[in-house]
Amino acid sequence: MRTSEIAKKAQIHPNTVRLYEEWKFISPVPRKENGYREYSEIHLRQLYIARLAFKQEFIQNNLRKKATEIVLLSGKELFHKSLLSAKAYLSFLHSEYDYMTKAIQSVDKLLHEETTNLPIFTHKETCKQLQLTEETVRNWERNGLFAVSRSAQNRRQYAASDMQKLLIIRTLRSAHFSIASILHLFEEIESVNHVTDIQSLLSSAKFKDEFYHVTDELEVNLKKAMNNVKLIIAILEKLQ
Repeated sequence: MRTSEIAKKAQIHPNTVRLYEEWKFISPVPRKENGYREYSEIHLRQLYIARLAFKQEFIQNNLRKKATEIVLLSGKELFHKSLLSAKAYLSFLHSEYDYMTKAIQSVDKLLHEETTNLPIFTHKETCKQLQLTEETVRNWERNGLFAVSRSAQNRRQYAASDMQKLLIIRTLRSAHFSIASILHLFEEIESVNHVTDIQSLLSSAKFKDEFYHVTDELEVNLKKAMNNVKLIIAILEKLQ
């Protein structure tokens, strides 16, 4: 296949085909004596994989890295490794979907039920449960997204309400909200409604409008991304 032909089949611009070759998203392309590139069916499958991997624009940095790994391994014709990477990526997307669901449930629970601040979690336990790095949580605290109490030994102590707020922040970050945007949202709600506790904050009309709009959009995009990865897995299974 020539460049124009494979571009038409992959439904991308011919320049994108050449760019993907330059970025090593596809295998090196041999040339004929006349200098024209000659693409194979494997190249076409590799283009399909690259298109599917980067189809969702919502993908945040850590997800984009995982998608890029799949594509680069495919471009090296390491299809088994690419398949393993794709399956791990799918598992990660499922995990993100679960955390989003838990965040919605936490908001609903806080709005409709009385909560207790027991039990108390350590910094390490909190990070492990939310699958966040300790530095990430400390960074959110430094930037004023939340405040946590400390023990007599000056160790952070996380109550149930702290965990729920962190889960909400995690979901907003997954939906591409910047730290500054989340802080601005919280501060704006607190200044207008004169609230500081998590339950009152979540009860505000502005937060509910923002949060449920974001999670609806995130749910749609995660489902699309999971479907795209399943298609990638199907392609890679045939290429092994």
